[in-house]
Amino acid sequence: MNASVRTALISTAGHCKVACGFCFRADRAHGFLDTATYTRTLSRLKEMGVEGVCLTGGEPTHHPELRQLVRLAHQFGMSVSMVTSARTVAESLALSQVAHLLANVTVSADSRGAMLMGRTTRTAASGISTLRTISTETKILHVTCWNLTDGECQDLADLVAAAGVEVQFSPVVLDERTLSRDKKSVQDYLAQQQLDADLLDRYFNLSDRYRAYLGELRALQLPGAGGERWSCRSATAYVSADGHIRRCPYGKASVSAHAPRSAIRNFLAAPAQDQVTPDCAAICSTAATSDDRSAPCPAPA
Repeated sequence: MNASVRTALISTAGHCKVACGFCFRADRAHGFLDTATYTRTLSRLKEMGVEGVCLTGGEPTHHPELRQLVRLAHQFGMSVSMVTSARTVAESLALSQVAHLLANVTVSADSRGAMLMGRTTRTAASGISTLRTISTETKILHVTCWNLTDGECQDLADLVAAAGVEVQFSPVVLDERTLSRDKKSVQDYLAQQQLDADLLDRYFNLSDRYRAYLGELRALQLPGAGGERWSCRSATAYVSADGHIRRCPYGKASVSAHAPRSAIRNFLAAPAQDQVTPDCAAICSTAATSDDRSAPCPAPA
């Protein structure tokens, strides 16, 4: 296996009720990842050297066996984190019951402009309210940004400081097919993306790595920019809710968790064949890493 792959992003549910208008999830289906398939997957990943898993969705707090999923990962000696959009009483309760077992929790939120574009209601304030209710040591608010204002950034900075949580940002990423149809819309989109980054920098001091990620994203999204697409270099494997393992959520090739050990080993050890797209650039970028406070999360719920 590629020595750099030491974690796995696991989709516990194939469906999502949030249904962001700008979401381009790699796979969607009904139902939950069953415990037997999950256990077998953990066993195979552990054999291949994976040290930690991140539970995502859909919405992981909807999984009826969430506590069992977390405990099973610990039994295999893996650290467990979670990306969630939990807001309701039931979701927050499910999260609070496992929070002390998690290395970190990331709660997804959207800026006002992103909420308008995506038709969501995941405010930063409600995300921080969720984080306040849990006992996890590392709490992260991830904000998807679009068309920010000074007032909104100031309010967000105050909220984050008062709550004592970490904050990460990512720009809205539009469908390549949408962008490729109209070059002017691409230019307008990239100009707004830069304005948002400059505004965030005034309040949060964005890192050079985050700006480098934006540069890579710009090259991928601007037709005729001349930038060559690189091969997948994700450091995180992906497990879909139906029990298929990929090198990346957006990878076309996969292997079933029920395949023989040798098939899984050969699949993960082989060079990745997929090329990076705007959808997965945050995962595969060497400029943006998950331990950077301004880096985008791999796969916000």
